[in-house]
Amino acid sequence: MPSSVMPTPEWGGGSQSPAAIIAAGLRKSYGDKTVLDGIDLRIPAGSVFALLGPNGAGKTTAVKILSTLITADAGEAKVAGHDLATDPQAVRAAIGVTGQFSAVDGLITGEENMLLMADLHHLSRREGRRTAAELLERFDLTDAAKKPAATYSGGMKRRLDLAMTLVGNPRIIFLDEPTTGLDPRSRHNMWQIIRELVSDGVTVFLTTQYLEEADQLADRIAVLNDGKIAAEGTADELKRLIPGGHIRLRFTDPAAYQAARHALDEVTPDDEALSLQIPSDGSQRELRSLLDWLDAADIEADELTVHTPDLDDVFFALTSNTNIPTQSKENAR
Repeated sequence: MPSSVMPTPEWGGGSQSPAAIIAAGLRKSYGDKTVLDGIDLRIPAGSVFALLGPNGAGKTTAVKILSTLITADAGEAKVAGHDLATDPQAVRAAIGVTGQFSAVDGLITGEENMLLMADLHHLSRREGRRTAAELLERFDLTDAAKKPAATYSGGMKRRLDLAMTLVGNPRIIFLDEPTTGLDPRSRHNMWQIIRELVSDGVTVFLTTQYLEEADQLADRIAVLNDGKIAAEGTADELKRLIPGGHIRLRFTDPAAYQAARHALDEVTPDDEALSLQIPSDGSQRELRSLLDWLDAADIEADELTVHTPDLDDVFFALTSNTNIPTQSKENAR
């Protein structure tokens, strides 16, 4: 990749936590179609980073570039401290990739798939068998190890796929839509596996179509749209970007309701339901301030709920020209 693009200020790390992946100005086009239009990334080691975006947004292209499968047209990147352009072999030695489509060979057994990966990683016969056995047990596949992989369920194939990825003990794993097509139980099982990997210090770069998945797993999330990063942050930070968050107070005592209505600023009253809607970002600070005010005014609400936009709202707002959905999640407090 050309080195003309200046790195981001985080390139050298400085006082920040060590970065597993750093990218600056990555660009990729196919003909006249620009897929990535200068994206910057900094992913701390031992974390889960989720890249969201509609179909065709460039998520898989980003994974392919960072995992050395294709080259970028411009920009710089370091993965596990190694430059993609000058030392791709060192990058490959440090990473594992589980793509959208399973790499499992259905004609051979689960154990044979694992041993094949061990051979590709140049493990000795003894070490390969030990590693295969340990990973098959870790992913609850020991009982099925001698069966052809074609007989496995979707969830079992996905677990075997990830187990094969771990044969080389990578410290950075790219998971490109790892739970697509799985039933809810298998998806939750995969989530638990990912959490265990991160607890062992592995860095996970995740692309997904499931917003709940990113919300559950990711330390940081980036939304990719039209080849650019539309927004990046924690799930809570992204949710606060979207208007519509509020606190709802409901009263059974009409006098308390009227007192709160006239004393609070910027409220939307509902006289029939005896409820007040107060704009809020849902932060702990704002909630504490409201509760302190209610205590000081000796006003008691019978019910308090915090309404916050969810990642669906964020996704729609950042990737389409449609109106932001008005319905938001309610979490009783």
